Amino acid sequence: MQKVDSPLKKTELRHSLLKIRQYMTVPEWREKSDHISSQLQTSVIFNQATTILAYFSFRQEPDISALFSDSQRRWGFPRCVGKSLFWHLWQPDDMLQMGNYGIAEPHPEAPIINSAEEVDLILVPSVACDRQGYRLGYGGGYYDRLLSSPTWAKIPTIGIVFDFAYLSQLPIDDWDKPLQGVVTETVVY
Repeated sequence: MQKVDSPLKKTELRHSLLKIRQYMTVPEWREKSDHISSQLQTSVIFNQATTILAYFSFRQEPDISALFSDSQRRWGFPRCVGKSLFWHLWQPDDMLQMGNYGIAEPHPEAPIINSAEEVDLILVPSVACDRQGYRLGYGGGYYDRLLSSPTWAKIPTIGIVFDFAYLSQLPIDDWDKPLQGVVTETVVY
């Protein structure tokens, strides 16, 4: 496992990749996002999942919201409370609110997903992923803490990134956990 020499390496890489993402035109972002949604729909693990934890796109993350109208699946979305993620069931006609980070979240009174045993797949928002399955997030540690929990670590995970953010190797720390897969607009890894 390659350790980070300095936290600055992750910070600089994150900043650089977010800047590239920010400069995508809306039509380019929409087209790439639609391709990612299509790639997910062809994935065996996605097609076998009934309850999927996902995310609402933020800061030009890949937008996979086209999938959320699939009524054959139960969709769960996070709410940030303190240093933890609380997962709530959500349907397209349910109310959303803005969370502490400006990210859309389910209403606090939406039904809660009480245990990992209810979940078949987690679609993980990422700044970048590498070929070993490691992910670079936003630095808050929310997903690192979730995936370090023995009960949640058993759930299959797929990182969602654009091709330019799928790298050969990321700097990693001892607490980083690899994801089981990565989906970009061109390939399911």
